[in-house]
Amino acid sequence: MEDIKLKLRAFAQERDWLEYHTKENLAKSIVIEASELLLNYQWGSVEKDVLNVKEELADIMIYSIMLADKYGFDIKEMIEEKIEKNAIKYPAIKSK
Repeated sequence: MEDIKLKLRAFAQERDWLEYHTKENLAKSIVIEASELLLNYQWGSVEKDVLNVKEELADIMIYSIMLADKYGFDIKEMIEEKIEKNAIKYPAIKSK
């Protein structure tokens, strides 16, 4: 994951975009990209363009990684913590 963070930082630095990558703007971008993903399902449950689904998911993940990086969050750790929290909140025994 560290190599991806470095690539994303370098990409933004090369274009002088870092000043625009505020926490607020990154959070907004995640929502915007999620909306673009949802357009694939606007008129039904079958995606119209699988390549676009892949690209929009990549955009969402890129902005999510960038926002986590801004906060100094360890992505693996935060996902594992959330899985544990969800296991307590939604125990398997109650889901059946």
